[in-house]
Amino acid sequence: MGFVYEVGDIVTLKKSHPCGSREWEILRVGADFRLKCTGCGHQIMVPRKMVEKNARDLRKPQKES
Repeated sequence: MGFVYEVGDIVTLKKSHPCGSREWEILRVGADFRLKCTGCGHQIMVPRKMVEKNARDLRKPQKES
């Protein structure tokens, strides 16, 4: 049931950030992910395994046409 992660997706993690948001925008995909908090804009680098283990939901960005 694994998600397919792409740059620009919004991932919801199990634990919330200290600012209160649980949603993160994916800025970089690879062995490590760069995530940006949608609440406060803080950026972190985390291992792919941590994201895969703690992901609860994945939203694709809206296609503008």
